[in-house]
Amino acid sequence: MLNEHFTYLNGVLCCDGISLDSIADAVGTPFYVYSAARIRANVHQIQKAFAALNPAIHYSLKANANLSLIRLLHEQKIGMDAVSAGEIYRALQAGVPAENIVYAGVGKTADEIRYALEVGVGWFNVESGGELASLNQIAGEMGKTAVAALRLNPDVQAQTHHHIATGHGGTKFGMSAETIKRILANRADYFHVHIQGIHVHIGSQLADVQATVEAVKRAQALAEPYSDIRTINIGGGFPVPYTEQDHYPVPQEFANALVPLLHGWNVKLEPGRFIVANAGALVISTLYIKIQEGRRFIITDGSMTELIRPALYEAVHPVYSVYQSDEQATEAMVVGPVCESADMLSRSAVLPPLQPGARLVVMMAGAYGMVMASNYNMRTRPPEILIENGHWRVIRRRETWQDLLQFEQNLPLSGERLSKKNPL
Repeated sequence: MLNEHFTYLNGVLCCDGISLDSIADAVGTPFYVYSAARIRANVHQIQKAFAALNPAIHYSLKANANLSLIRLLHEQKIGMDAVSAGEIYRALQAGVPAENIVYAGVGKTADEIRYALEVGVGWFNVESGGELASLNQIAGEMGKTAVAALRLNPDVQAQTHHHIATGHGGTKFGMSAETIKRILANRADYFHVHIQGIHVHIGSQLADVQATVEAVKRAQALAEPYSDIRTINIGGGFPVPYTEQDHYPVPQEFANALVPLLHGWNVKLEPGRFIVANAGALVISTLYIKIQEGRRFIITDGSMTELIRPALYEAVHPVYSVYQSDEQATEAMVVGPVCESADMLSRSAVLPPLQPGARLVVMMAGAYGMVMASNYNMRTRPPEILIENGHWRVIRRRETWQDLLQFEQNLPLSGERLSKKNPL
């Protein structure tokens, strides 16, 4: 959807007053564009809603991990939520202190745990008894103490897409209440891990607040017998409407339900895609138009390699023409050049008549867009643009074909061993 940061000015779609067409003239298409002002406004909305709890807010790096955006969020006093050692490394390179990083993720390797302890990550969300034992052992070997929360799988069925529901018993995430009870009853076995909280995450794009309330209550019940466990870490993020037909609770509604429950508790919040989703868009160009079996196909230079969500989740992203038109708009399928039937950016975009070269904007693409982009079909990933204070700048350049070959050239001779370690 359009918002006050993506609007038509003099018939041209702009981001914070800057014509997207003019940026396309300079850098080509496809490209991602982000509004710094919108990101800051989204952060402020969360901070205001939960001000009574003074929570530690941690941005989910998996939503969009561009270094410039991480720096922008760090300036807003936002911590980071990482799900790999690579994301930890990226946050550190952007200037985020290690103590402001939460390390989540269901499959942490021993090397990743060791790295996180080495750099001083402030908090671990532990997903299993095996992971806790590994964390305890490695911390002991390093002479360190890890601070952690245990991730509860509360067996709550969230009203969301099945691919992003994480809190019911059939998923790989978290531990059952009985497992956590056993761990807490035997905390002495984990001398090198200080368990300070319970983490809950039941999924993304939640249609109501009640499932989150129920999960938090179950987490509190587990922590209640232990006076030193007074942190509730709430993951999953706040939902984002992608179309005019989507109706989701806003952060204030979550706050209205959660704040009364959480007085006296330390709270960590992970707002998820909410911070960046509606702050970003993908700008593409029309290549060809054809009618097939009565349907209009708009073939563009944008594809599932730039934005995979429609193919992966059947996600709906609104598509707009860069130029406003008074001509009759009709339904069309916006597709890309990748050799897959699933290569589709919109199954039912409503667009005016277009000609080759016409530029389109795929909205609501700030989260899980560029970060999930690929090089399938030997396609180069697009540049990213940030608009801030009336100016735009490139915050990631477009890849080249040579970039894609570099890891396959000048390799050691046959028989030489390649290091298995990450080059940290």
